[in-house]
Amino acid sequence: MDSSAGVPAARPARVPVAPDLQALGDFIDRHSRLFVLTGAGCSTGSGIPDYRDADGQWKRSPPIDFQAFMGHAHMRARYWARSTVGWRRFGHVRPNAAHRALAALEAQGRLVLLVTQNVDGLHQAAGTGNVLDLHGRLDEVRCMRCDWRGPRAAWQAELDGRNPGWAALDAADAPDGDADLEGVDFASFVVPACPRCGGIVKPDVVFFGESIPPERGVRARAALAQADAVLVVGSSLMVHSGYRYVRAASEDGLPIAALNLGRTRADDLFSLKVSRPCAEALDALYGPFVALP
Repeated sequence: MDSSAGVPAARPARVPVAPDLQALGDFIDRHSRLFVLTGAGCSTGSGIPDYRDADGQWKRSPPIDFQAFMGHAHMRARYWARSTVGWRRFGHVRPNAAHRALAALEAQGRLVLLVTQNVDGLHQAAGTGNVLDLHGRLDEVRCMRCDWRGPRAAWQAELDGRNPGWAALDAADAPDGDADLEGVDFASFVVPACPRCGGIVKPDVVFFGESIPPERGVRARAALAQADAVLVVGSSLMVHSGYRYVRAASEDGLPIAALNLGRTRADDLFSLKVSRPCAEALDALYGPFVALP
């Protein structure tokens, strides 16, 4: 029997790096059962804007609220119009060095679970298999009445087909496939209904004011119970859905390291914090050993 079975592979010796990165690499090397939590900062290197500034404050107006989306037709029109413009680029984003490095850690057997607050699917695109999409995925839509589901690409084609005059519009990218589209009459934007029952169709993501499906929390807590450390990558942890796991880890005595630019809600809980862009930092540590997908 192979005596190395089930033992995480040692990472190849890395090139010399700055002391803070050396400390982060040492932290990762010391722990073979990492619970990884990622946020918007993990995907900024792919060109997706994040929500918060270095102080953890909103850079722009908060995202649409669940009750506003469900209760007001003009808010749904505004959301889908902006998202129609934003998806044209968001739908083609690619993983960056941070995603690829975390996929390499999983390949070494070092991850218990990767929990992401992002909705872009880039961890899976980079090759990570054991991913919990805490807030869902933007590449699928669902009906809130009958639970019909469909791919966002097909829904995008439907949106474009019903709103041909919007094809020439453009706007700066905003987080999560949104676009900073303003100064237009959103009332003229046609929002399709569910093709099965005529209900309201929503992206299959958790909006503000909406509850996370309880089975996701059960899976995350089960993984945390198996972990020997927590690694936070690119999250300010201002949203309770992610912060709760860091708080639980601290209460359980697990060491916690964070790679994030700026202040987080859990700064006092970290045993190590590195303030660098995620892609830059993880590329310095793992870039020489990671093949492009």
